[in-house]
Amino acid sequence: MATEQESGEALRESTRGGPYVAFVRWMESLSETAFAYFLLAPALLLMTVIAIYPLIQTFSYSLFADQLVGAERLGEFVGLQNYVALFTGTRDASLPSSFLPTFTSQFPFVTGIFNSALMVTLIFTIFSVLLETIIGFGQALILDQDFRGRRWVRVAIIIPWAVPIVIQGMIFFLMFQPNIGFLVGTPQDPAFLNQIGPLSISYTPLRNTADSLFLIIIADVWKTTAFMALLILAGLQSIDRSLYDVAKVAGATNWQQFKMITFPLILPTVLVAMLFRTIAAMRVYGIIETMAGCTTVPSLSCLVVSTFNNSLYATSATIAFLTAALIGIVVSVYIVKFADAEGGF
Repeated sequence: MATEQESGEALRESTRGGPYVAFVRWMESLSETAFAYFLLAPALLLMTVIAIYPLIQTFSYSLFADQLVGAERLGEFVGLQNYVALFTGTRDASLPSSFLPTFTSQFPFVTGIFNSALMVTLIFTIFSVLLETIIGFGQALILDQDFRGRRWVRVAIIIPWAVPIVIQGMIFFLMFQPNIGFLVGTPQDPAFLNQIGPLSISYTPLRNTADSLFLIIIADVWKTTAFMALLILAGLQSIDRSLYDVAKVAGATNWQQFKMITFPLILPTVLVAMLFRTIAAMRVYGIIETMAGCTTVPSLSCLVVSTFNNSLYATSATIAFLTAALIGIVVSVYIVKFADAEGGF
């Protein structure tokens, strides 16, 4: 009887201050793990609504055939046949470009590589992220120094990142238009880019897949390097400056300070920045469409959009799910390989 009275008094005491006080006391009674999950619940719910559920629906759509006639969007259930058709090349006839390299007898390597969406996406991702990381790291090291006019230099670096993708694409499109752009010339009056580097093979680079991909990588590096620089700069400024003072007293050179202090401490930040850029690069679409067009430079996102616009909804869902799966594999590799980095994932 006394126990029931004590329980009733505790309940009345917990609700005496109203629902808000009762809610606060309930949160205070949670363990650290339960409280962490409670804070993550809204984000997990939002992710489920806008990411996980659409991904499941996309996979379910990919298990049906394309409906070429009639009012229905999808045809009969075919299981994994759409995936088999993409990987074997039997679906290439209905695609604007192949999913995997289809090697020809004339140019067995180059043509097959640059005409396939998967390889174009991987080439763009590898080179753009690598160049952005190297250049962004250099910019961050410079901006981390104390010199006159540093604020203006930061503004100058950030400006390309603030330019919308459509405007950026049109700028580079006009720069490399024959007889208009100042970076390419004509056979009678060649510009310097026609005589050196990969553009020496074409006076119309945006009509050539290899040249267009090269220019798109340069355009993406020009715009997105600032993103890498800002993330890496934030990591550099979190390093305890007293470590450098101790290193100088010990007689360490600048290279030794970078090797023993800067690089190990900044590595987790660099890996996180590379992860973000890799995910974004593998979904590249806007800069390709505005500069050269998806028919010239195919990518996985280009294939998704073009097949959807052509009412090939099941094929579009298949490519979209494969793109998401590829991104998931890349993220998993980052997490598994670099999880032991201090302060990392």
